[in-house]
Amino acid sequence: MSKIAVMGFGVVGSGTVEVIYNSKESIERKIGEPIEVKYILDLHDFPDSPYADKLTKDFNDILKDDEIDIVVEAMGGLNPAYDFCKSCLLAGKSVVTSNKELVAAKGAELLEIASQNNVNFFFEASVGGGVPIIRPLHMCLAANEINEIAGILNGTTNFILTKMIREKMTFDEALALAQELGYAESDPTADVDGHDSCRKICILASLAFGRHVYPENIYTEGITKITAEDVEYAASWGGAVKLIGWAKATHKNGVKESDVVAMVCPAFISSDSQLASVDDVFNGILVRGDATGDVVFYGKGAGKYPTASSMVADVIDVAKANGTSQTLTWVDSNQDFLIDYKEAELAKYVRAECENKDDAKQLIQREFGEVTLLSRKNCPKNEIAFVTPIMAEGKIDEHIKKLKDGGMTILSTIRVLDY
Repeated sequence: MSKIAVMGFGVVGSGTVEVIYNSKESIERKIGEPIEVKYILDLHDFPDSPYADKLTKDFNDILKDDEIDIVVEAMGGLNPAYDFCKSCLLAGKSVVTSNKELVAAKGAELLEIASQNNVNFFFEASVGGGVPIIRPLHMCLAANEINEIAGILNGTTNFILTKMIREKMTFDEALALAQELGYAESDPTADVDGHDSCRKICILASLAFGRHVYPENIYTEGITKITAEDVEYAASWGGAVKLIGWAKATHKNGVKESDVVAMVCPAFISSDSQLASVDDVFNGILVRGDATGDVVFYGKGAGKYPTASSMVADVIDVAKANGTSQTLTWVDSNQDFLIDYKEAELAKYVRAECENKDDAKQLIQREFGEVTLLSRKNCPKNEIAFVTPIMAEGKIDEHIKKLKDGGMTILSTIRVLDY
């Protein structure tokens, strides 16, 4: 019999327990043996819960019980989740988690501890909620050398941008609606400033490229500065504004273990891209492999039952596993393989004010050569917008500085990505 413990009985933890018992017969058939939730760890009391008899407030009940071989962590955050998960792995108990902050900060260490103790540390639900992406990356796409990963990794920001695009809302109006509907927290900082997406792209990049990518080393920009005008210009250009987390390998001189550039930022995405049509609270993740080409994973990136579904799938895999996974792994690193984001080759959308449009066009052409000029309805006479040619971002910024020196006021810049 597989006996498990669930740490945290909030939205995800309670959903995981419900899925296990609602689908118990099916799960046991897939595992090949009975399964039981023996403990649920939480500081709160849940007297009305049908699982109240399983509740404990003492972590040692789980740690010291030799019958527990799988622990589900659904507490979130680093403390005490990190200490609890590490202790369980050291005690020979496999751990399943949805905690993106934990995996992004401590993934390499916890995977190594799991390997040393012949158990598993699984985290399918940490990226994409109910969208399978971790397992496909290290198993289904194992024959590929992954060149790039890009995704809409946060449903809250995608909902806000969708409302700005479809219903012409301002950022503040769309955020207020997201909070009203429960898609955004009262403090939405982690979502709208891009930190949630940053953690997720770090996990995906670590797995794809084999070396741990830490969030503090990734340039991260949120959507708080996106305006209705920018959304209109994106449509004029032929696309949409999306918050994209992306990581790209840059192969130098045929060396397989390549350098990597990664970033989280708002971006113009062409309507031809499959990511441009990912709207509302949905996530979309594009993986670019050398054999498969582009593969896109799409679905609800959060929510009680989608996330619980991924958690329980990991529980099933752990229960069936014969030792540590040999493919779900990466090593720690000193980050020396990460390239300065300013070296990334891309284009940029620029919106500016000028005194004279003809003079501004001449200055822009002198700096950038041929650009793509954009237009929108009711554009002020002194406003000009364009998309630069592709070049290193640092070089683009140098040219933009010269536009400022020439008397133009830069209102907004947004990267243009080819996904």
